[in-house]
Amino acid sequence: MNTARSRRGTLSRLPDVMMQVSRTTVLRWILAGMTGLSGGAWPALTPSHAGDQPQPLTVQFTLDRPLDAAAAPFVMASVGGLFGAEGLNVGTNIATSSADAIARVADGSSDFALVDINSLIRFRDKPGAAPVKAVFVLFNQAPYAIIARKSRGIKALADMEGKNLGVAEGDLSIRLWPAVAKQNGIKQGSVKQNTISAAVREPMLSAGQVDAVTGFSYLSAINLRDRGVPADDLAVLRFADYGCEAYGFAVIVSPRLAAAKPDAVKGFVRAAVGGTNLAVKDPARAAGEVVSRMDGGSRDLELERLTAIIRDNVLTGEVKRNGLGGIERERFERSVDQLAEDFKFQKRPHAADIFDDQFLPPIDGRLVN
Repeated sequence: MNTARSRRGTLSRLPDVMMQVSRTTVLRWILAGMTGLSGGAWPALTPSHAGDQPQPLTVQFTLDRPLDAAAAPFVMASVGGLFGAEGLNVGTNIATSSADAIARVADGSSDFALVDINSLIRFRDKPGAAPVKAVFVLFNQAPYAIIARKSRGIKALADMEGKNLGVAEGDLSIRLWPAVAKQNGIKQGSVKQNTISAAVREPMLSAGQVDAVTGFSYLSAINLRDRGVPADDLAVLRFADYGCEAYGFAVIVSPRLAAAKPDAVKGFVRAAVGGTNLAVKDPARAAGEVVSRMDGGSRDLELERLTAIIRDNVLTGEVKRNGLGGIERERFERSVDQLAEDFKFQKRPHAADIFDDQFLPPIDGRLVN
């Protein structure tokens, strides 16, 4: 299992933030800046006088994939002392997929996880599924996309008819393809799907063995450019640009922890909001902090990924109106309808079944300037 490397240091100052925050939140961040970093997977801040403060609560946070730029908000929340200011000592572990991460939270072996919210929707439809809910949405728009070669005659979604589409095993994007194809008048049968290994997805497209692949816009496109495919030969067809309503990565919480320690959950979410803001304000620093915890990562690549994530998935018009972390219920209901094009629900879920907004800070603490 991959684990993040621990670091020690001091926080010389609390960075300026681009967010309107409550006085209480500001106080928490100031207190965080006055304490020292201690070790851990992602080091949490501990009080300088242990006897004056209660011991921090240790919680486990699971990522559904190896560390990359998508986790920058949580790395920055740790580096900036925001978890520590909330009385949390956050340890991390890596799952093999969103389904695996959800299972860990459901059985109580992990307290929080960052997962694809659409995987959570499908999980909750299983008989006897634990009532796991999301409490903070990081990706306001899902990163689902088709990445194609323009030299293969694909510049827009309509050009996919008659083409070969590589779909990696376990790929999440393909779950929304039926709805996107239908909405854009594309006959699914006209697109030949080839199931391939995720390890050969980009190499096969690079070699011309398929015309396009499904994947995450911030991953596959940048991976292909790193493999030498010219940027001007890539068409990144983001599902969100073609009517996909789906939300993306979200933080889920153990039902047991949510019931027993709701203040801890609120604290984690506040730290996530603050960490997101820090990553948005200084993506170069955030990318560097992420890479320092990766094995063999590239700062330039992760900065490019983080820039794309912030632009395409995090700072959407909805977030600028309503703040970080929440959902619009009407849109969420439409996204479930789109999922139903590919998935037969035993009992169709509603927003309240999947997302719990009681742990979010007030809107004025989540708005981005």
